[in-house]
Parts: sequence; structure tokens; C-alpha cells
Amino acid sequence: MRDRPLTLMAVHAHPDDEVTSTGGTLARYAAEGVTTVVVTCTDGRCGDGPNGVKPGEAGHDPEAVAAHRRRELEASCAELKVTHLEMLGYHDSGMLGWDTNAAPQSFWATPVTAAAERLAGLIRRYRPDVLLTYDENGGYGHPDHIQVHRVTMAAVELVTDSSAKVYMSALPRSAFQRIGERMREMGIGTDGPDPAAEQPMGWPDEEITARIDVTGTLEQKFAALSAHASQGDGAFFLSLGREVFGEIMGVECYVRVRDSTGAPAVEHDLFSGLR
Repeated sequence: MRDRPLTLMAVHAHPDDEVTSTGGTLARYAAEGVTTVVVTCTDGRCGDGPNGVKPGEAGHDPEAVAAHRRRELEASCAELKVTHLEMLGYHDSGMLGWDTNAAPQSFWATPVTAAAERLAGLIRRYRPDVLLTYDENGGYGHPDHIQVHRVTMAAVELVTDSSAKVYMSALPRSAFQRIGERMREMGIGTDGPDPAAEQPMGWPDEEITARIDVTGTLEQKFAALSAHASQGDGAFFLSLGREVFGEIMGVECYVRVRDSTGAPAVEHDLFSGLR
């Protein structure tokens, strides 16, 4: 008999990342009574300002952007019924090559060991049974996403008594193909993912180890992404409308990197072997 509820922790880089790759998963398990924890590592200050103004342009106030994005993050987590939100408070590092990469308080400039110690403290406090992070490339090469992977894996090593199942969020290549096809059918984003590309984006489908059906929480995921209205990143997915959004967002996929429960090769429940 378990002496505490099951707990899922998702470690993310910026406000809004909690929705795009894990929003349905968070909402699904919250509805099942699982304690859900979102750890957001940066403040998102390099995001869009009012009317989409970009960092370095007139009217972009990093402090104001960070404050506004925190409010959006809190609203998003409320939609997903997240139990606990933790913010590490590092500065958004911006895209690779930006001057902000080297700023003293940026996440990218922070020693992995220092950030890992802080995250390890949260892992010890919440004792997650399942821990979600990004892959080594952060999904698409963003410095903060890469740092999330490094920090999460280092933190897991620091918590020697943790038996958490660890997963990396992953978008299968077939999903990229479907997105590209739908974009072309709708006459938008003609520079989108090309199914015939020599170097297709995403994970090989055969390497996906968990496929989580989140069709029952799509309305929550849509609403949570809508809460991040100041950012253009999610606007594309919202612009597709609910039907197409559901078609491409109804399954969230992961690659298992640590598991001692003997779970099946392909899981449809991240807590398999733990219930």
C-alpha cells in the first residue's frame, strides 16, 4: 500500500513550454488524482513584448515581459490543474548566439552543478515517481532547453535515493510530417516540415517508448496555451482551430531514459509498474 499519492514532475525552460509538450499529460494525470509539479527554470524575459515587440526593439521591457509571463504561466497551470508550480527564476537566455546567452543571471551561463543542486532539492521535497525533461538537443536546439536536460539529468544523479522513472518529451517524425501536410493543405506555412526532407525533424517513431492519449484533456490544453496570449510561439497551433489542434496534439510522446520497474517496451501510462 502506497503511503502517498503518485507524483509527476515536469521540468521546463520557459513559461508556455509546460503546455506544448506536456500539457495534456499534466491535465490527464491531475484528473486521475496524481500530484503534478511544474518546474519552470527561466522567467521568459526574452519573449515577445506588447504587440509582439522583440528583445532589443523599442518598447521591449524585459522585466515587464517576465512579470507578464509569470501571470500567464500561473493561469496556464490553473487550466491544467497543476498542483504545484515552482520557478527557479533564472533569466531567459534567448536564442543561441544572442548576447543574453552570457548574461550573469542567464540559465545558459549558470553552472550545471549549481542549478542541479536547486532542482535536486525540489526532487527531494516532492519525491516524483515520474520526471519529465527534454532530450540532449532540447528538442530544437534552444540553449535553455539544452540546459534543462543537462540540469535535470545531473539533479537525478544527485538524488541517489530517487527511483523516479525519467522521460524525455519527443515529437515523432510522423507527427512532424502530419503537421507539415496539414499546413500545406491549409495553405499556410509553406516553409513547414517537409516529409521528404533529407534530415527529417523529430524522433524516429520506432524509438518512442511512451504514447500518452490526451484527447480527453484537449480543451484544457487549448485553454492553457491560450493563456499565453502574449507569445507568438503558440499562436500557430491555436490558429489551426480545435479540430486540427486535436488531430496533431491528441497524443504526447516520450522516450524513457531511466526506469527500474520493468515497464513494457511501449507504454500508454507513464505510471505503469507503479500503481
